[in-house]
This record gives sequence, C-alpha cells and structure tokens, in this order.
Amino acid sequence: MGRDQDRATQDTELEKDRARYGLLAVVVSNLAITAVAAFGVWQLDGDKAVIVGILTAAFTAVSSTTTAYLGIKAVSNTAKSIALGDGLARRHTEATPPAPPAQRTP
Repeated sequence: MGRDQDRATQDTELEKDRARYGLLAVVVSNLAITAVAAFGVWQLDGDKAVIVGILTAAFTAVSSTTTAYLGIKAVSNTAKSIALGDGLARRHTEATPPAPPAQRTP
C-alpha cells in the first residue's frame, strides 16, 4: 500500500509540475507575441491598415495558444479522472470477494 501511495504522490507532483511549466510556456509565449506586436506597431508610425493586420495576427496567435493549452489540459484531466475512476472501481470489485451462492431450503 505504501508504494502505491508513494507513486500516487509522485504522479500528483509530476502533474502539478507539468501544469505549472505548461502555463508558464503559454504566458511567456503570449508576452513575446505581445512585445513583438507592440514593437511592430511602434515602428510603423501610423500606417493603420498594417497596424490592424499586426494586431489581428497577434490576437489570433495569443487566442490560439491559450485555447490550445486549456483544451489539451481539459482533455488530459478528463482522461486521467476517467482512468482513475475506472481503476478505483476495478480495484474495489477485485478486493471484494464474490458472495457465496445462496443455499436452497427444502
């Protein structure tokens, strides 16, 4: 039992690390996209058509990156909860011995 609990703790810590670093990667990439877009807009000196294009592309990139991360995380969490729920149910049924057959009375 101790080894299973140890492994569950390690798995939980690994998932927390993945979530942290995944979120950090999304935030850093979004900040980089924002910085490049801001620099591009600053360099254009008022060419509104190009500014709109840059801002639209930046918004699309930030939205896509964030949505992809959140979608993948949601699917991963759902799959994990289904797998753990199935595993717990299976362990519960294996641990419970089958009931003896009922005896007939004459």
